[in-house]
Amino acid sequence: MDYSKIFDLKGKKAIVTGGSRGIGKALAEALASHGADVAIVVRSTVDRAEGVVAELRDMGVDSFAIQADVADEADVERMTEAVLARWGRIDILVNNAGIIFPGSAEEFSLDHWRQTMAVNLDGVFLVSKSVGKAMIRQKDGSIINIGSMSGRIVNWPFRHTAYNVSKAGVHMLTKGLATEWAEHNIRVNAIAPGYIMTELTEDVLKDHPDVVRDHWAKGAVQNRIGTVDELAGVIVYLASGASSFTTGEIITVDGGLTLR
Repeated sequence: MDYSKIFDLKGKKAIVTGGSRGIGKALAEALASHGADVAIVVRSTVDRAEGVVAELRDMGVDSFAIQADVADEADVERMTEAVLARWGRIDILVNNAGIIFPGSAEEFSLDHWRQTMAVNLDGVFLVSKSVGKAMIRQKDGSIINIGSMSGRIVNWPFRHTAYNVSKAGVHMLTKGLATEWAEHNIRVNAIAPGYIMTELTEDVLKDHPDVVRDHWAKGAVQNRIGTVDELAGVIVYLASGASSFTTGEIITVDGGLTLR
């Protein structure tokens, strides 16, 4: 066994939803850095997506952007067809697109609840279903869903129960798909990030520095929040042959926050 090549993704074709910024952008860059061609799927941030595409192409891989709403089945089917038309196959799917509406449960609108579920849970199902059909035909593929430690715990002091429920659903969907599609040589896993420094986190840091300092950072045994770069190794592991015997797993990357 040549262990020097177990993380090699050269020639692999990947999709990253919500890949124009933050965690999604970092995951796309990590896949490309190991040789994968990457399609960036966004609902609205097309200009940002094109910027990421340019960066990935500079790394020597093929990349292009697709505008699609993961909660719209027709859009999802069109997205899958576009990738297959360009590359003929899909080896890696990263379901990263997500939204969050903070708010107390007693005041939370049904519309915001349904929007949260539509993107965070329905979207993962719809994209996995569409891409999964191509992977079933190929008899090969790796699907990586971006869950959250919020699928395991109730974050505090901010209130966003709908988000927590949606991510818990993503975790169980991951396990269900892994069980159903193992016979097709498709692996389905999830990453559950903890508090990661992104644009959203930076906004919270500006407005609520005490929350980031006293709750988010101190909640982790490592006494800090993470960076998007610290998710790169996990995505490459799950996308590559290194994880050939790993499926149905929820890998938590949270600096030890959920340990206590």
